[in-house]
Amino acid sequence: MAIALALVSVLATACGGGGGDQPRELVISAIPDQDPQKLQRLYGALSERLTRTLGIPVRYVPLTDYAASVTAYRRGDLDMVFFGGLTGVQARQQVPGSVPLAQRDVDERFRSVFVASTASGLPAVTDVAGLREVGGRTFTFGSESSTSGRLMPQYFLDQAGVGPNSFRGPSGFSGSHDATIALVTAGAYEVGALNATVWDQRLAAGTVDLTKVREIFRTPTYHDYHWLARPDIDDELGAGTTGRVRDALLGLQAGDPVDKNILDLFGAGSFIATQPANYDQVEQVARSLGLVQ
Repeated sequence: MAIALALVSVLATACGGGGGDQPRELVISAIPDQDPQKLQRLYGALSERLTRTLGIPVRYVPLTDYAASVTAYRRGDLDMVFFGGLTGVQARQQVPGSVPLAQRDVDERFRSVFVASTASGLPAVTDVAGLREVGGRTFTFGSESSTSGRLMPQYFLDQAGVGPNSFRGPSGFSGSHDATIALVTAGAYEVGALNATVWDQRLAAGTVDLTKVREIFRTPTYHDYHWLARPDIDDELGAGTTGRVRDALLGLQAGDPVDKNILDLFGAGSFIATQPANYDQVEQVARSLGLVQ
């Protein structure tokens, strides 16, 4: 966390314009939910695409944890962030007037998956009630602030009667979806919960050892990731900039090779419009767990 806060403390200098003839940049970031190298490829490609489309410099700044992304956004060091449902709710509470710009097509019906080590002998379950089988096992969430890796899995576990003290030993927090897969594969935990899109991407890439880890349950759907923009972007970068950024995201086309690469990295077919009400369920669950006020 100290490293994350140190990075946040220097972002204002790096991103604040600095005077002179340097053009004001649009600075973007995202919750660090996957391998940093993949995130750099993804947001580097998107930054180049947006720079060409908008005619203003767009720069991606990586951060080391979820809390740092919300802090940097609140401070004004980041203009736009690809948040998860929970961090987006937290950011909107801290920066009133923030604008949800777009979500991926997959985000309107998002899911988490529960995976188990094959050595655990846990069977696949067919409904939320079946998650009671996870009780008494070692278990890891993703990041503590992850919607798909912590908030919604905990919600569904609670519905199955599996509370925080139901596991064998304290639950873990891996920090990212990739790390959850790795820890369960290695046998460090018998069960873990993660983002279904990341799991499906890793399966498609052939990077999951199915002799050691397998999916046992896929949750009901909920809204999750979305782009959130600060309310002062138009003041800083010119009237209409927020709308042009939204249009650029919604305009990414799977038929264009460059756009398709970006969309594939996002695990999406397109970006679609969104609105604050889409995250009401996430906010309600977060309130019930004491994660937002």
